[in-house]
Formats: sequence, C-alpha cells, structure tokens
Amino acid sequence: MNTAHVMRSSAVMAAGTAVSRVLGFVRAAVLLAAVSPGNSADTFSVANTVPNALYILLAGGILNAVLVPQITRAARQPDGGQEYVDRLLTMAGALLFVVTTAVTLAAPFLIQLYATEKWTDAQVALGTAFALWCLPQVFWYGLYTLLGQVLNARGSFGPFMWAPVVNNIVGIAGLFWFISVAGTGNRPIGDWTPGTIALLSGTATLGVVAQALVLIPALKRTGVTFKLRWGMRGFGLRTASRVAAWTFAAVLAQQVGFVIISRVTTAGQRLAEDANATGTIGTGKAIYDNAFLLFMLPHSLVAVSLVTALFTRMSVSAADERIDDVRSDLSLGLRVTGLATVISATAFLALGTDMTRALFAGNNAADTRGLAYVTMAMMVGLVPFSAQYLFQRVFYAFEDAKTPFLVQVPIVVTWSAGNLLSLWLLADNPEWIVVGVGLSMTAANVLGAGLSAYLLHRRLGHIDGPRVVRTHVRLVVGAAAGGVCAWLSSVAIHGVAGDGRMAAMTATVVGSLVLLGVYVAMLRVLHVTELEEAVLPLVRRRRGTTTAARRGAHSA
Repeated sequence: MNTAHVMRSSAVMAAGTAVSRVLGFVRAAVLLAAVSPGNSADTFSVANTVPNALYILLAGGILNAVLVPQITRAARQPDGGQEYVDRLLTMAGALLFVVTTAVTLAAPFLIQLYATEKWTDAQVALGTAFALWCLPQVFWYGLYTLLGQVLNARGSFGPFMWAPVVNNIVGIAGLFWFISVAGTGNRPIGDWTPGTIALLSGTATLGVVAQALVLIPALKRTGVTFKLRWGMRGFGLRTASRVAAWTFAAVLAQQVGFVIISRVTTAGQRLAEDANATGTIGTGKAIYDNAFLLFMLPHSLVAVSLVTALFTRMSVSAADERIDDVRSDLSLGLRVTGLATVISATAFLALGTDMTRALFAGNNAADTRGLAYVTMAMMVGLVPFSAQYLFQRVFYAFEDAKTPFLVQVPIVVTWSAGNLLSLWLLADNPEWIVVGVGLSMTAANVLGAGLSAYLLHRRLGHIDGPRVVRTHVRLVVGAAAGGVCAWLSSVAIHGVAGDGRMAAMTATVVGSLVLLGVYVAMLRVLHVTELEEAVLPLVRRRRGTTTAARRGAHSA
C-alpha cells in the first residue's frame, strides 16, 4: 500500500466519519431538545455511557491492539489465515456474549459506580432502567469492532467508518419517535414511564445493532467467510494473550479516569443546582459529553482515518523488521495529522461560542457558553491527543502493549488528580468545574504524548523529530494568523448583526472560510510540503475519475 493509496483510503474513511459526525451532531441536538440538560439528561447520559466504557474496557482496546497485527501475520499461512481468523472470532464473540450478560445483570451496581452519591434513589432507579436497555450494546459494539478489524486487516477500510452512519440514522429516527410520543423539554425524574424509558434507550441500542450487522454484507463482498471453530492451541494465542492482557490493564487504568470524570461532572451539576448557579454557564455530564463530541470530530476525521490505514502497513513493516518504513509512516502520520488538528484547535479557540450556538440551537445561553468553554479547554490538547493515538499504534504494530500501559498510568493519574482538584478548588464556583475537567484532560494529553515520543525515540533510534517539529511550528504560525483574522471577522459580524443565532451562524461560516484561506496561504508561503502530500493524491484521484467519466461519456 503506497502513500497515495493510504491517503485515498484515509479520505474514504474521513468521508464516512464526516457524515457520521454531522449526523451525530444532529442526534445530539435532537436529544437535547427531547431531554433538556438537567437530572434526567445526566441520568440517561450516564446509563448510555456505561456500555461504551465497559466495551472499551473489556473488548475495544484489546481488539484494536491485537486483531490487525495478528491477522496480518496470520495471512502468511497457507490458507491466508482463514482458520486463525475463524478461531479468533469464535472465541472473542463467545467472550463478548458472556461479558455482556454479566454486566447487564450488574446494572444497578454499575450505575451507582459511575454516578455521584448525591443522586436520589429515584434517579438511581431511573438510571438502572435506562442501563438495562443500553448495556446489550456492549456485545454489538464488540461485534462491530471484530468484523471491522477483519476488514481493515484485509485492506478494506471504508465500511468500518461508514457503518456508524446507520447507527445515527436509526438513533435520530428513534429520538423523533420519542418526541412524537413524549414531547420535549426538561423531564422530571418521576415523569418517566416504562414505555418512554424503553423508547429512548431501546432505539439507542437498536442503532448499535444495525451498525454491527451492516458489516456482514461488506465482509461477503471482500470474499471473507466465517465458520465457527473452537480452540486456539497452536495458533499463537500466547502472543495475542500477552498483548491483550497489557492492553486490558491500560484500558482499565483509563476507565478509572472515566469513572472519576463521571462522578465529578455529575457532582458539579448537583452543586450548581444547590447554589442556583445554573444561569452563568452550563454544567453537568451532558455538557461534558457534547464537548467531547466536538473535540473528537477533527481527531476522528483525520487522525483515526489516517492511522487506521497506516496501522495495517506499519504492522506488516514491523513483522518484517523494516524499522525505516515504520519510522517513515510515523513521521508521515504526525505531520499530516498535525495539518488538520492544528487548524481545528485554532478554529474552536477563535470561534468556539459561535460554533456551539450554531450547532446546538436547542441550548439556552448558559449551556451554549458552558459547552464552548469546555470544548476550548479540551482543544488546547488536541494535537498531542492525536499524536498519542498514533504513538500507541506504533507500539501495537510491534505487538508491544506493555509500554502503552506504562504510559497510560501517569496519564490517568494526572487526569484524575486534575479532575478532583477542579471539584475541590471550584466548589464555590461549580459552573467552572467541567471547564477544569477539560483543562485536566489537556494536561494529561501533553504528558502522554511527550512520554510516548521519548520512548519511541529510544526504540526506533529517532522519530524524524526535527522535521516533525519544524512542520508543526509552521502550522502553528499559519493557524495563529488565520485564527486572529477569523476572530476579527466574528467581532465585526456581531458588531453589525448583533448576538442572535443567525449572527453566530454567519460568523461561524465566514470566520471558518477566512481561517482556512489564511491558513492555506501561509502554509504555501512557509513551504509546508505536507499540504501537497495530503491533498495532491486525492486531487489526482479526482481528476483521474473525472477524465475516465468524460471518456466513457464520449465513447457512449
């Protein structure tokens, strides 16, 4: 897979992610309209987050770390790795089923673990009811990842990134169904019925089911068949188990941080309500969740798409001990990812409040400001966050999960300590607690990326550091110039059009275009070659497709 093919594959994945994320924002906005921020929204947010957290803990990180390197190595067997894949999928699927059954039975305990002790008995009961409908998602998320990683290892990247589109479509339809039955607004805890609980949380789970099942036709199109085969003796289980165990330990440490975040943000919501401080800026876990959704958008569009394509290639290079090729892919990934993450972070720092007002029309002014400030705090750490994601995949390509675990520990310690300090230091100003959580996340991301870069430098000899740093300095200079211009354009628009939602939408569009134009112009002046490395393969592909279409039309 050459670099042009990597960029084209990344573009296909990014397109799917972009559509999914746009629909995700629509879904989040409709959810906010259906269940406005407050106790009910936080209760559903916790219940719907638990299966995601458990899936990441019990399967997600392990599957992502193990499957692609193992399958690419198994592909060298006489049968192309078919028997190995059959056995791996059979054992992993059975494990997912057992785990999902166990965690669903443990729903009451899990809700109390992720919630704050200030929740009332009625709120815990409602959260448990939501969780009983949501927790089966663990199995279907796991199946989605299993099938998707098999596709990725075979070089078919698009379906894995497009499948969440189906999830969001089903979820949005379910929310509109809920609104048609139950209406909109901030619903008191006591107003929920078994029917409305099942409708809201059941359709959320149905979306995840559809997301997994839609990959089955994609597997058949690529010629992948599946047969139940039990047992892993003689198929390299020892190596896979070792990698999985260390990955599990790293994700377990990460989940400790997520539990603390959940408890801190829900406690902040309660403190704000007790202090009657909700009129300043929005608080609570629902604000954090939507801020994280915004934060993850550029990371998912570029970093995840590019690294997913590079991971397969790096795994093959690592298996062949071609260290120079691994180093080259790492450098390419860092530089091209930075191209997008630097401008994305700048865009939100310059236009954050305009963006949240434009994207979340159902929010009141306080929730809009809270969402903007929390996302800004997170965005400062976007570049190291995406870099750390790539660093982890390099270690996994070498079937080394121990080092990422050792890096994860100080990350979680920093992250959790910052969150608890935010709750303690800002108890008198609880509306700022979630902003403190965002800043803690940034500090942890910077620490993690720095440690991983140092350890990879020692392992690989070097990681093309001077070139990567020079590129990022130029990117920051170009983005800073564009950010100032974008902010000035926003100020000018609000000076003329006022502070309404239409003015915010106009400022978002105009400011983004100004930022992009100045950024690209500055990168060309500063001779940032990564702009051509990322864009030209796609342009050539588009031109080639257009030319072929014209020739076909002419022949017809």
